[in-house]
Amino acid sequence: MNNEEIRKIVEDVLPEQRYKHTLGVAETAIELGARFAPTLCEASLERASLVHDYKKPFGRVELTELLQQYEPDEDFSSYGGVLLHGPVAAYLLKEDFGIEDEEIFHAVYYHTTGRAKMSLFEKIIFLADFIEPGRHFPGVHEVRKLAEKDLDLAVLESLRSTIQHLSAKHVLIHPLTLSAYNDQVRTAK
Repeated sequence: MNNEEIRKIVEDVLPEQRYKHTLGVAETAIELGARFAPTLCEASLERASLVHDYKKPFGRVELTELLQQYEPDEDFSSYGGVLLHGPVAAYLLKEDFGIEDEEIFHAVYYHTTGRAKMSLFEKIIFLADFIEPGRHFPGVHEVRKLAEKDLDLAVLESLRSTIQHLSAKHVLIHPLTLSAYNDQVRTAK
């Protein structure tokens, strides 16, 4: 399935605002790829961006049931339903879109949490989701500025911002996010 076919399917599934966000992520991922990783396949970055949120409209119960088919001991649901759509979408990429690319699988799976040792591809999708032009929340402008010059520092700041936001709300923070943050502290310049 080509990206235009994927785009049409995703447009039919997502509410209008989420679809606009998805297009913003694709545009941002392509820009970040050109800036920091010109050897990465632009079409693959676009493809990962287009499918990263396509399961987001589904309810927590349905997403939990779907994820448990692939990961019977999953713990994403205990950290809030908002995290579930990434792993579920990743597992359904082959079935729904014929996508078997492992890099896209990982980028979609971890786009909500991050993880230690993210690949360059994963970092680009993770960051594009955080800074796409439709995002408006405290700190996003600063991360966008960092993303003009240093991908790793921008990823680190996006993780720090996320952790700060979640801890201020007194909610659980997924261990993958904490692991991603610690890894970025170790590796960022």
